[in-house]
Amino acid sequence: MNYTPKDGFPYYYALVRSTDCQTLFSSMSTFRFLQSIDEKKAAYRYEPDKWSIKQVVGHITDHERIKIFRAFLLSRKESVELWGYDQNSLVENSRFEEMTFQQLTTDFQNVRKGSISFLDGLSKSQLGIKGVANQFEITLEDFLKSIIGHEVHHINIIKERYF
Repeated sequence: MNYTPKDGFPYYYALVRSTDCQTLFSSMSTFRFLQSIDEKKAAYRYEPDKWSIKQVVGHITDHERIKIFRAFLLSRKESVELWGYDQNSLVENSRFEEMTFQQLTTDFQNVRKGSISFLDGLSKSQLGIKGVANQFEITLEDFLKSIIGHEVHHINIIKERYF
């Protein structure tokens, strides 16, 4: 089945499903790519009503923060549905445009370090804990993979539409 970004979890998971979590979260390819973008380019929007690259990076970071918190709850067997959020509201109410691109990428790297620290503390059995995300029953491991799938989706968009 072919999923689209509107499908959320299954689409993002499908982008990375064959790679293990440790490899996905430890990869530096996104950060190397972001280092190649200067401040002027980071402010670019490919259409007036679309996010700038700075806003996209801020959004990716916010997404990981939110999803890791949810993954934490799931790992502790808190019975919560892994709910959605309004990404446009979060970006609109951010300071991403005021911040330097260096500040945004540093923040992203710091969030990733925290995510890796969390991941390092999980057991195999915790990775198998099941929860519900967007009406799909999933394991914690698959939920974690979808975080990186979301990142891959947005980095692909930057490469395709901003350059």
